[in-house]
Amino acid sequence: MGLFFLKILLAHVIGDFLIQPTKWVKSKEKKKIQSPYLYAHLAVHALLLLIFLAFNSTYLLGIVVILVSHFAIDVAKLYFTNKKNRRILFVADQFAHLLVLFIVANAYYSELKWSMLATYEYSILLSILFLLLVTVVASILIKVLTSAWDVTTKKEESLSNAGMYIGMLERLFVFGFVLLDFWEGIGFLLAAKSIFRFGDLTRAKDRKLTEYVLIGTLLSFGIAILCGVLFRYYL
Repeated sequence: MGLFFLKILLAHVIGDFLIQPTKWVKSKEKKKIQSPYLYAHLAVHALLLLIFLAFNSTYLLGIVVILVSHFAIDVAKLYFTNKKNRRILFVADQFAHLLVLFIVANAYYSELKWSMLATYEYSILLSILFLLLVTVVASILIKVLTSAWDVTTKKEESLSNAGMYIGMLERLFVFGFVLLDFWEGIGFLLAAKSIFRFGDLTRAKDRKLTEYVLIGTLLSFGIAILCGVLFRYYL
């Protein structure tokens, strides 16, 4: 079950987070079931599932179940989402998708055979999955969780998407430190970030901004540490 679940989970993560432009998301939120990108999104998931499962017809029923449920869950989310429940429904949406994947994987459990090749494949897929979780998925998750707070500051010249990439690199470092069992490195990184951020926060003199940055930092470090611990456990 482990390898099969990992394959369909990785297909889901790539389809939902990596290969879904903001343009698609906005179109679905506006046009809902009439948006062509809703069906393009479903087609991407179908192709990814077929690729990861090597176009094996044995899993055709499972793929259909995943796709139909994915469509139903996404449509329900589109029609029930509003400004107040956006964060809750985001989490509920992902939980529902994961539940379906688990049920499908459990249904195919008796058909799977483990081998040294499967173990090697499992390690590679697990590594890719957690790297995506630490970088792309974590960025989107933090953005959604902090979207409830409107922190406006004076616009200053900044590199495009610099904050997102800094966050990704930060979590990769923390993730690597956990794998190396070098917890002191996490403390050093957190202290270094605090020093760099201190000047900006001092100039801003904005308590809301300070709290916002603190929440984002703790979420970022927390997700990276959790991913590192889980990766070591499942590997």
